[in-house]
Amino acid sequence: MLRPSAFTAPGRFWRGNLHTHCTNSDGVLSAEEVCRRYKAEGYDFLAITDHFIGIYGYPMTDTRPFRDAGFTTLIGAELHSGAQSNGELWHILAVGLPDDFAPPTTTSFIAEPGQETGPEIAARAVAAGAFVAIAHPQWSGLTLADARTITAAHAVEIYNHGCATGCDRPDGAGIADLLLTEGRHLTLIATDDAHFHEPDHFGGWVMVKATENTPEALLAALKRGDFYASQGPQIHDVRVEGDTAYVECSAAVSVVALGWGTGARSVHGHSMTRAEVPLDRLLGSPWVRISVIDAAGRRAWSNPIWREAGKNPRIL
Repeated sequence: MLRPSAFTAPGRFWRGNLHTHCTNSDGVLSAEEVCRRYKAEGYDFLAITDHFIGIYGYPMTDTRPFRDAGFTTLIGAELHSGAQSNGELWHILAVGLPDDFAPPTTTSFIAEPGQETGPEIAARAVAAGAFVAIAHPQWSGLTLADARTITAAHAVEIYNHGCATGCDRPDGAGIADLLLTEGRHLTLIATDDAHFHEPDHFGGWVMVKATENTPEALLAALKRGDFYASQGPQIHDVRVEGDTAYVECSAAVSVVALGWGTGARSVHGHSMTRAEVPLDRLLGSPWVRISVIDAAGRRAWSNPIWREAGKNPRIL
């Protein structure tokens, strides 16, 4: 039997948003007010990740004063340096950065020759202890060739709510699946990318399994992959036994198992809280991931399950 570690690790689930902006870069609200709103909405933790470029003074927004017994924060930034193949600046999400993380020579949102590359700044952030994700691939116009170069990332944004409300380009599943098919052991996060100048908040989050709601415990759990991503539905358990995936969740109308290529199989119903999904149409894919879809069309996503023995340390 294979189960993602989110459903076997000790502790409980904590809800958090990993991608947010405030007035320290191009957000509308102060850091204090952003934290207040997320706490009031029932979130357990938040990362404010302002744009780490020169026009904003390379901000590393300090949210530690807004922590309390029921709400915590992670320190991070959205890193930019060098050009993608379309000539536009890289966007790399880094959560858990140290205060002294050295800024790149990126003064504005226009890439300039000689800058540190996207892959280089991502690797430097991982080396500094951060959880690193490839941000909004669809919005960025990211190609597979671009994505392949970010070898240090832990995750891909499978859903970005700000890109959904702002430009109808929220998706990261296509790039993520292609990277998984090439053997990259990546996890999947949903985020808001909230700026609060449009309804770009409270629409995508991660549910992180940890023994306590502290920055240290949450960051370690993120790096281990002890979480799932959601727009609303809850996933209570996922396990693969033989050629069947067993899923327990909040009320859903569809549960889908996806693998490489065209491999996929789904089951449908009304207010399903349990589903057995045959994996016979996954074309022998070495990885499986689960999507849970509710009656409102909102989704939750498990992290990939690697079916080849010994391939994935996150599977217990």
